[in-house]
Order: sequence, then structure tokens, then C-alpha cells
Amino acid sequence: MKKALIIIPTYNEAENIVNIINELMAINYEGVVIEILVVDDNSTDGTSALVKNLTYDRVHIIERPGKLGLGTAYIRGFRYAIENNYDYVFEMDADFSHDPEAIPAFFPKLLEYDVVVGSRYIEGIAVVNWPLSRLMISIGASYYTRMITFLPVKDVTAGFMAYRVNSLKQIDFDKVHSNGYSFQIEMKFRMWKKGFKITEIPIVFIDRRAGVSKMSRKIVYEAMFMVWKLKLQSIFNKL
Repeated sequence: MKKALIIIPTYNEAENIVNIINELMAINYEGVVIEILVVDDNSTDGTSALVKNLTYDRVHIIERPGKLGLGTAYIRGFRYAIENNYDYVFEMDADFSHDPEAIPAFFPKLLEYDVVVGSRYIEGIAVVNWPLSRLMISIGASYYTRMITFLPVKDVTAGFMAYRVNSLKQIDFDKVHSNGYSFQIEMKFRMWKKGFKITEIPIVFIDRRAGVSKMSRKIVYEAMFMVWKLKLQSIFNKL
């Protein structure tokens, strides 16, 4: 049996976390045991308590002392997956913008590829309930990043992803410093420059059911500058 770990970073996701865990725990895929790791950044709304009150033995939680950011949450989850000998690791949001029912579609691709990206932009634009301004920022970021880095991924900021752990562990996490959505760009770029195989599968992205978005101008600006930093590091073999 293969083991897959779904990492869900949380900060004040009490309205969503129990429901999404219940849906993920109901998924069955032959030959794969699916487990969940919640990385909670000291939510003030009781998110971590709700997770700890669940009785699933395949649900784990790491509680951090403060709001340390998306990138560091995923890096902590990646290290957990490596330390505990998982075969696959997923990135996934808590807010149902990433559909749990899409999880099984990743596994056949993971037999051939090192990274599988759940893409909003390979079959037209598959985004529901986003304002036009947010959609334009997302599409613009993808074009901007691809123009500068030549990264062969249409949805460069996608956060619904899966990795082979044996491939992922060859990344030096101590060199990954981005947070926010630039983290998604950086991880794809680092995996690609390492020579790992990346593919995209179509998903439908639906804006969060409940709670508040964590998007901010700071996150957008960080991603804009991170692209140039990665490009220069690549040119001078500093990745």
C-alpha cells in the first residue's frame, strides 16, 4: 500500500475544517492510504481544538505558536511527510476552493510524474465566484512568471498540488524563503530546474464557502519580486 499525506495549513478555518476532513476521509483509492496533516498557526477561532476532537486515526495536527505563513506551513508538512515515509504529499486549502473529489485524479499521474498540478487554466478558465479583478491578477501572474522564467506550467500560482516524496526530498528546504502565493511559484520552479517531470490536470476552482480570504497586496508584491530572484539565482546556479 502507498501512503499519501494531504497537508492543510489553517488559520481561523473553524467554519470549514471539520467538513473538509470528513469529505477527505470518505475518499477511497485502491492501493493508497490517505492521511491528513493540519498545520495550524495558532488560530483564534478554535480550529485546532476541532481537529483534535475528531476521532480519525489518520488525521494529524501540528500546532505552531503564531501566524508564520503558508510557505513555512507547507515546508513543515513536507518534512513530516519525509520523516514518516509517505509516498505522496498534497497541498490543499481548507476552504473547499479545492474540491476533495478531485483527489483520486492525481494518483494515476503520480505514477509517471514527480509533480502534478491541479490547474484552473488548461481547459479554458475553470474558476467560479471570483471577482474579475482577482481573476485578472491570477492570470496575469501566470503570464508574467512564464515570460520571465519559462516555467512550463500554465497555472503557476496553483495551490492544489501533489508530489512524489522521493523527488520532493531532493529540494533543499532551507533555501526556500518565500511565503504566500510566491511559495507556489518557487516550488514549481525549483522542481522543474531539478529536472523533475511536471504535469497539470484540470480542476474547477470554487471560491471559499466560508471564512475570510488571506490574499493581500503584500502577497502579490512578494510574488512579483520572487520571480526575478528565482531567475537570477538560476542563472548564477544559486538555487
